[in-house]
Amino acid sequence: MAHQSTLIADNIEQYLHEHENKDLLRFITCGSVDDGKSTLIGRLLHDSKMIFEDQLAAITKASKTSGTTGDTVDLALLVDGLQSEREQGITIDVAYRFFSTDKRKFIIADTPGHEQYTRNMATGASTASLAIILIDARYGVQTQTRRHSFIADLLGIQHLVIAVNKMDLVGFSEARFNEIVAEYRAFAANLQAPDIRFVPMSALNGDNVVNASEHTPWYFAAGSEGYEGKTLIELLENVEVTRDQNLSDLRLPVQYVNRPNLDFRGYCGTLAAGVLRPGQEVKALPSGKTSRVARIVTFDGDLDAAYPGQAITVTLEDEIDISRGDWLVSAEDQVPLSNVFNADVVWMHEEPMEPGKLYDIKLATRDLAGQISAIEYQVDVNTLEKHPTQRLGLNAIARCEVELTASIPVDDYRTSPGTGSFIIIDRLSNVTVGAGMIRRVADAREQAGTTDWAAFERDLNALVRKHFPHWGAKDVRDLLR
Repeated sequence: MAHQSTLIADNIEQYLHEHENKDLLRFITCGSVDDGKSTLIGRLLHDSKMIFEDQLAAITKASKTSGTTGDTVDLALLVDGLQSEREQGITIDVAYRFFSTDKRKFIIADTPGHEQYTRNMATGASTASLAIILIDARYGVQTQTRRHSFIADLLGIQHLVIAVNKMDLVGFSEARFNEIVAEYRAFAANLQAPDIRFVPMSALNGDNVVNASEHTPWYFAAGSEGYEGKTLIELLENVEVTRDQNLSDLRLPVQYVNRPNLDFRGYCGTLAAGVLRPGQEVKALPSGKTSRVARIVTFDGDLDAAYPGQAITVTLEDEIDISRGDWLVSAEDQVPLSNVFNADVVWMHEEPMEPGKLYDIKLATRDLAGQISAIEYQVDVNTLEKHPTQRLGLNAIARCEVELTASIPVDDYRTSPGTGSFIIIDRLSNVTVGAGMIRRVADAREQAGTTDWAAFERDLNALVRKHFPHWGAKDVRDLLR
């Protein structure tokens, strides 16, 4: 659904053209239970005129049985759609909503506040560029505030908007707002997010959400405490996220080799980082073979340049061996190849993770086997303290050493999220049990003490061919399993 515009009635083609060319901001809302996350999203949609009449009628009716706002419409019911959510008045699952303004399109992920739903919150944050962290003005910075800020920072979100909500319950006190800002800034010294903004508001009444509030003249006064003096929607419309993309390090994980006839061989994938142009010299990893880009092919025709997020097919001037899971990078890039690296792992399954157990690891477009060889420490997501552990339970976050059965190209997650993240899959049930963000690649000296699985497999093949000549490659692979 798009925002209301006179162009819809006057010139629908112009409206659709303008709407298509707006940039998109993905953001999440998070915070403690009852801080007003769902109410905030409902207020954003309502005041932006993004609610259909039948939707408004439905939540008006539901407010009488499941609402928490008395006789007024409970806007939180727009996103709290599960019956259990309405009964308990909490968010359990991640709910996504779309809306737009004249300047930008938005996708909101309403994430749960309970610690037991940390994996849901991490899922919603994994694709977001900005996080709105709500703080109840009565209670200030809470344990959940620190936990969600840590997870957002862990997942590489660079823009945080600290929404001090329920200001109407503290009389829109400037002193109370300043106290919360100082408290959060002291905590945020441990975070890596470079862009943190603060806004006082009341989601229930709409103060400073879409419309400026007359109750906070001190917030809009020029030069007051260095505040933005903008409503929440103005902050969302103007935050600069295009610079967050890595345009310098070319990364194209190959997803599929397109060979429709003898005259065409294209390598398909979604550009994860960098800018790709015809004539550019590229290198295939892990083979290290080089060539030049001949064409960048899409459904709508050839491109003069491709940017992160675009799905493209690349043809090369030379025929080199490239298959699914390989990367195309700039010829001069020195990308480390390794089978051992350190990563922050979020465990997402009831069955605990145990070091040494073999899992399937999916990194970019490559699938291979691997294990968590060691757990360096687990992070207490409430206090941010680090402590040793032997296994990871549901929703646990830990710094781990990951060992794969083959050396592959790897990136630091903060440099290139698309090629620096991976998921962990149980080999029997095929269920995703964890997700990881690569932090550091082990150097050659550190890898000396680890198992060289590739060399082991080569030696085993040679031994089998010598003593069991009737065995094939499949028999060896079955033996390894």
